[in-house]
Amino acid sequence: MKNRFDLLIFDWDGTLMDSIGWIVHCLQTAAGRLGCPIPAPEAAKDVIGLSIVRAMDALFPEAGPELREQLVRAYSQEYASRTLGPGDLFAGVRDMLEMLNGAGYRLAVATGKTRAGLQKALQATQTEALFYTTRAADETASKPDPLMLLEIMSHAEAVPERTLMIGDSIHDLQMAQNARISAIGVCCGAHPEEILQQYRPLRCLRQPAELLNII
Repeated sequence: MKNRFDLLIFDWDGTLMDSIGWIVHCLQTAAGRLGCPIPAPEAAKDVIGLSIVRAMDALFPEAGPELREQLVRAYSQEYASRTLGPGDLFAGVRDMLEMLNGAGYRLAVATGKTRAGLQKALQATQTEALFYTTRAADETASKPDPLMLLEIMSHAEAVPERTLMIGDSIHDLQMAQNARISAIGVCCGAHPEEILQQYRPLRCLRQPAELLNII
């Protein structure tokens, strides 16, 4: 895979940041506060990567618009209660991003987070300057719609065959398929390898920093 790609697009939660357990906790906490059935961990993991609005729709299909808005608010409040820092990145991620950036790759983020949430995470982890561009779910269509990737490629003037998506969930890999670009799965986040392999990624990595060994 050496010299095959110019643009590398990363998911954030579960791919670069070790945050899946915290997101599950926040989803469960929001449900408990509002008297909704508390989702099992696996059900909560299944919606990570979607926009928070779509995630709540999937987890609580019988909730009306007002209750879903309250769930989103309760989730956001709980998530914001934790202070983030560089140590929340997976091991080796900061060095990997710096090396890829220095090697001339254009790096991007395509996330289910809101813009406010992504900016907070980028600033807290001191990684914002390493990315050429970023897209958040409240600025565009939610995964697995390919629009987020198409917008990133257009901004970077990149072609699909020279673009790679790296993500930890089926929503990332489905989005890549819908955009007709290659993808690599990482198995440290929302979905295990046996599920990710169903979407035919080029590789599945145990940790994101292993990308340096193959690209």
